[in-house]
Amino acid sequence: MIVLASTGLLLLLSACGNDVGTGGGASLAGRTFLSTSITENGKPRPLAAKTKVRLQFTTNGRISWNAGCNSSDTTVSTSDGRLSLGKEIASTAMGCMGPLQGQDSWIGGVLLAKPAWKLDGDKLVLSTENTTISLLDKETAEPDLALDGTKWNLTTVVTGEAASHQAGFEKVWLTLNGERVTGSTGCNEFQGMVARATGKVTFGELATTRRACAGDAATVESLVLKGLKGDLTYQIDGSTLQLRSSDGGLDFTARR
Repeated sequence: MIVLASTGLLLLLSACGNDVGTGGGASLAGRTFLSTSITENGKPRPLAAKTKVRLQFTTNGRISWNAGCNSSDTTVSTSDGRLSLGKEIASTAMGCMGPLQGQDSWIGGVLLAKPAWKLDGDKLVLSTENTTISLLDKETAEPDLALDGTKWNLTTVVTGEAASHQAGFEKVWLTLNGERVTGSTGCNEFQGMVARATGKVTFGELATTRRACAGDAATVESLVLKGLKGDLTYQIDGSTLQLRSSDGGLDFTARR
């Protein structure tokens, strides 16, 4: 079964009425941080498995955040040692299951509470009356993996503004080495040639084995082969790889 979730932006209004700007936060600008520990009311607050709080500060006075499902973005003031969010918050509207839905609401509430912040080198600490979040600069915590030689496993297929997640995606993988790509659709193995340019890869015709695929396996194979075709831009963020065309793309993650 394929679960579809809109990747469009939903405009939300926050309760924060402060002016926004870069304030005294130049040292945060252009940096991304990942959570390493969280305490709430003096006790550890566990997150859902394989999730972290992610904060990204842009060079033009904005902040974006994610706690495992939806991403949100707004302007931010970092003056007076506190984070003050803007009045308008844009958020994706993916359907989050189980604890991920609660984490979205929780991190939003923490940030709207105007947490105090302290930066010491690569370590950032946010604190409210009840919550302390310790984070580490992403370049230290999770440096980008190499495109070549990494086994990338499929997680998401993006078509227009819809993202699909399906059982069996984890069986799909690819590895690039120079001008060659090898991998599996989850049903058949494939190989072929790939041209390289800065931020772009161009896939040639892929040769596959001829195993008969039925049901979901056939659907997944069709999505993969359609996605690995022609000119694609790519972006690596830590252990994730995004491949994008004009009408969609594929998201992969590496097994560390």
